[in-house]
Amino acid sequence: MTTIAAVIFDMDDTLYPERTYAFSGFRAVVDSCADLVDDPDLAVDEMGALLDRSDRHRVFNCFVEQRGLSDDAELVQRMIQTFRTHRPTISLHRDAAALLERLRGRFALGLITDGAAVQQQAKVDALGVASLVDEIILTDELGPGLGKPHPAAFELMADRLGVTHERCVYVADNAGKDFVAPNALGWKTVQVLRDDGFYGDAVAPPGGNADHKIYTLADLDAIIAE
Repeated sequence: MTTIAAVIFDMDDTLYPERTYAFSGFRAVVDSCADLVDDPDLAVDEMGALLDRSDRHRVFNCFVEQRGLSDDAELVQRMIQTFRTHRPTISLHRDAAALLERLRGRFALGLITDGAAVQQQAKVDALGVASLVDEIILTDELGPGLGKPHPAAFELMADRLGVTHERCVYVADNAGKDFVAPNALGWKTVQVLRDDGFYGDAVAPPGGNADHKIYTLADLDAIIAE
């Protein structure tokens, strides 16, 4: 039996609820467009409704069209830029904060996360993750095409932590892309299924199912000890 030496996490919807980031961004966008909206709270609520019933990557396009604000693509781009660069108001899931505290000093800890680097770094800063883990890899900084499911980040993480692949665990939420690479490399993989997660229904590609599924990070200790 191989002893686990390193536990590596995804961030969005694994360590914190990504929905709270979205609403934090919506508030920042509405505040930046105060001259275009009469009721900021209502505008945020409308964006939240669009998040659930439309392509979430087109929330601002749909909002602008729904409000009849403008046909100018520049407005949407300004909203997107504000969303991506705002200072988010987010916090760790309780089970994530407790788990990181328990694991600290017992295992090497890491974070691998996809997304625009400026956006993901803002989340890391807001959550205080840098003080809780040993290594952080923002896949956007590795270069085009090297985000998950590419194995580059996982190979680099194992190298930085100084552990072999079979002694690593990866904990994430999105079966659509998160587990293909670590599975292929021989990592143990764990999918955490959050009630409000965006990707709980994502279909795993061949080789992309996690070894274990849990509903709270409180259950991870037993899996690591197996």
